[in-house]
Amino acid sequence: MASKVMDLIYWKDTERTGMVLTGLVVLLLCLFQLNVITVVSTASLAIMCVTISVRIYYKILYILNWGDGVHPFKSYLDKDISLSGEQTDLHMQKLIVTTLSAVDSLKRLFFVGNLFESLKLLFLLYLITYLGDLCNGLTLLIIGVIALFSLPLFYRQRQEQVDRVIAKIQAQIDNVKDFLQRLAHGGGPPPDTTPGVAKPKGQ
Repeated sequence: MASKVMDLIYWKDTERTGMVLTGLVVLLLCLFQLNVITVVSTASLAIMCVTISVRIYYKILYILNWGDGVHPFKSYLDKDISLSGEQTDLHMQKLIVTTLSAVDSLKRLFFVGNLFESLKLLFLLYLITYLGDLCNGLTLLIIGVIALFSLPLFYRQRQEQVDRVIAKIQAQIDNVKDFLQRLAHGGGPPPDTTPGVAKPKGQ
């Protein structure tokens, strides 16, 4: 399953990826004008009309001896999507562990387990309030879908240039984090962490 998703993201099958991307963007754009129930019911109705029409068409071809009578959607009908008891338990355990880990992280952030991490969350939430004034969640979701299908491919094609830019940005972020941490500890130069170097007495 994961490999199929990666093939879509990296445009291994251009036709299929284009169909998936177009369908997702059109669906999200429809949600701007219509409610979720209307969009889902209309999309389901359209899919049913297509599948029933194709099924009847293949049936007619078989009656006229122009086809082999094979069900057009046999590969989808035969695909096994069930889970065994062990697989279900494994997925439930992963879900529970992930949920508890997320709750524990949020607890530490909101109840200031680490002052610096909580300040970063505060700044992020402050930025999100401005972002919410500029656009709604659907706009961000559309941008996220387009970025998902474009940025990984762009990174693969321009990996060296992107890595250099990211390294420069990361260096600036590390400098700011170091400054804020020293400020939180009362200022002064950063401690010397070079191994094997002893400080002279009296300093």
